[in-house]
Amino acid sequence: MAEIHGSCDQRFSALRDILSANIDSGADVGASVAVVHNGEMVVDMWGGWVDKEHSAPWGKDTITNVWSSTKTQMALCALMLADRGQLDLDAPVATYWPEFAANGKEKVLVRHLLSHTSGVSGWEQPVTVDDLYDWEKSTAKLAAQAPWWEPGTHSGYHALNQGHLVGEVIRRITGKRLGEFFRDEVAKPLDLDFHIGLAPSEFGRVSNVIPPPPLPIDMSALDPNSVVVKTFTGPAPGAEASWTSEWRQADIGAANGHGNARSLAWSQSAISNGGVVKGKRLLSQKTIDNIFRVQADGHDDVLMAPVKFGIGYGLPNETVPHLPTDRRACFWGGWGGSTVVNDLDLNLTVVYVMNNMLDGLVGDFRGTSLVSAAFEAVQK
Repeated sequence: MAEIHGSCDQRFSALRDILSANIDSGADVGASVAVVHNGEMVVDMWGGWVDKEHSAPWGKDTITNVWSSTKTQMALCALMLADRGQLDLDAPVATYWPEFAANGKEKVLVRHLLSHTSGVSGWEQPVTVDDLYDWEKSTAKLAAQAPWWEPGTHSGYHALNQGHLVGEVIRRITGKRLGEFFRDEVAKPLDLDFHIGLAPSEFGRVSNVIPPPPLPIDMSALDPNSVVVKTFTGPAPGAEASWTSEWRQADIGAANGHGNARSLAWSQSAISNGGVVKGKRLLSQKTIDNIFRVQADGHDDVLMAPVKFGIGYGLPNETVPHLPTDRRACFWGGWGGSTVVNDLDLNLTVVYVMNNMLDGLVGDFRGTSLVSAAFEAVQK
């Protein structure tokens, strides 16, 4: 069996076996898994290789692009500002970003941005991947365009632009971009190795993602004016974009976070552990409760599946059968497989991060099996 490194409480030994088996089968090339239970790191494991050529082992400090699992860190930052009274989740976005009111968006609320219900799920054409790296240009474009549906009525996954939308609100309040705020308010105080905007000095630790099969969506068969096509082509970076220095250094709070399972699990445990991480309070329970205010529960125009969104996170429904509907849990994941799950009733955070991308948009069977095994371990 593939050798697994790090620490694992004996109760969670099944997770070690799953990770090892996935590496042996080729489902995983290199990956890390972390679990925080009752505020303590009980699993911190890694194994495999940094690339499909097996040129070097995945190490303790290996990091990779986690795609949309980044959104959980973005949500944490917004909730922290709400907790401090600096951000009203029910206020119009234009309260903080006046230009955003243009073209019929004056009634878009902050919570609409955080729940994928704003009507602005991508950039209007023409737009290029390079535009994502230009903060002023990309946010100005979002402020100027009209919503693609009536804001607040239903969801359409904000795949690439949610970090720009929420990040600009954060910048207007604090003077810092999302990545800077996360670094100064979360990563540095807690000594966490997660980056939204990666310094070149850290590039040597990055395991480049291994691109997945094509998206399980035939764009050519869909109406080019549909929300799903406009979102996934506005713009449409391939996974290889994450290999570039431009992508790594940019502030793309929806998709370019670099880290490992340990760093994500510690920060996200603020949600499952009553707002406290390593003895430091990031959130109050009252603010955490906002996550469970349902904002959309039905067909998502972009993911083309039933999705239930609270504020900042997905909530369990029939499309995620491994998550409990009778407990307070919230989650999200990343293109290709990474997974973040917070279960508040079990005081449990489970995170899986990998380099081998499969065809899931927000997680896949690898993360599902690890989360299920963690649930079973704490419920014995």
